[in-house]
Amino acid sequence: MRHLYSIFIFIVQAVLPISGLFSPKMKLFVKGRKDVFPTLKSQIADQDRVVWFHAASLGEYEQGVPVMEALLKNYPEYSLVITFFSPSGYEIKKNNAFAKATTYLPLDTPSNARTFIDLIHPELVFFIKYEFWPNYLTELKKRNIRTVLLSGVFRENQPFFKWYGAWMRKSLDAFDHFFVQDSSSVKAAEALHLHPVTLSGDTRFDRVSRQIEMDNTLDFIEDFKANSLCVVCGSTWPEDDTVLASFINTHQGIAKMIIAPHQIHQEKIKALQKRLRVKSVLFSEKDGKTLSEYDVFIIDTIGLLTKIYNYADIAYVGGALGATGLHNILEPATFGIPIIIGNHFEKFPEAKKLQQLAGLYAISNQKELNEILNKLLVDQKFRSQTGMIAGHFINSNTGATRTVMEYISKLHG
Repeated sequence: MRHLYSIFIFIVQAVLPISGLFSPKMKLFVKGRKDVFPTLKSQIADQDRVVWFHAASLGEYEQGVPVMEALLKNYPEYSLVITFFSPSGYEIKKNNAFAKATTYLPLDTPSNARTFIDLIHPELVFFIKYEFWPNYLTELKKRNIRTVLLSGVFRENQPFFKWYGAWMRKSLDAFDHFFVQDSSSVKAAEALHLHPVTLSGDTRFDRVSRQIEMDNTLDFIEDFKANSLCVVCGSTWPEDDTVLASFINTHQGIAKMIIAPHQIHQEKIKALQKRLRVKSVLFSEKDGKTLSEYDVFIIDTIGLLTKIYNYADIAYVGGALGATGLHNILEPATFGIPIIIGNHFEKFPEAKKLQQLAGLYAISNQKELNEILNKLLVDQKFRSQTGMIAGHFINSNTGATRTVMEYISKLHG
């Protein structure tokens, strides 16, 4: 089966350039992989002691950051190589502060795996969450390179648990240790006879918990918010914007609203503005304006959302009302504020847990959004209690990085 898989990847690799003609994202996906090997050859020296971190996209990268920071602090002799599968991760973090080299991961063919590992010659490898590439794992196993799963998640709908997944289960033998996020992943890993497995938790909790200690001041947000309640809507998609715009139009004056779309497409942002019956202002057009006079602030740039959550009384996190996938709820939770999301979050254990604790509410339609958002805005006690639960949820789940670093310290004896 692995041979059939490799043939399939070869075919994909051959036809991808054609798909790049029709999709800007696929064009980045293809173009970014053309120079990976020359880049690594020029940036990684034979004497470098390399630790390789692989992340699918931005969220997985954020899970790796606390370990990257701790590793470089405690073992400065190491050089990091960071790879991404997705353009949405690579394009945002290609100039990160940690890695000696940051590249796309070449497609998972046997020859790509051999060449890539030859070039970076890692001593230690971290695959993050649920990145499992059989040919890379097989090559790492052949070379006895220590490989670790970081903040891993196992679910019974993954191929490993299916009748046709035996060959993929075999590739998991490459891992020397599995650090997983939750008890259900521990049980699932045990069902596959994987070992050793450690319930470490999610390193993202360590990452976001530090945000509250940083300088999160944004003068223009302070000017906009003034003395009003403020709802910050982060990483929204069109389906989120539709219900949010309707709420804004029917509850004018109840709160200031900040909307940070996940994708910065000017035509969609202009369409959102046209839908609103209140005064709105774009980040790109804010200079020279009296921001306190506006009801909605649309953030048509990237990199500010985490700090903006500091000004929220309530957060709406996008992605789960449709099929695109829930975005990061931990960033607003660390500021101790109530969170509202869409109802499609089955694959996000942190959201399910926070909902069980009553620090998060999920909605499936306009009526449900109106009810919970209005209640949170009107009932100060309810809002405070819900936010307190969210903040405590973060504080009580930190420590995953420490667990992983204890493992690394034992390797260094």
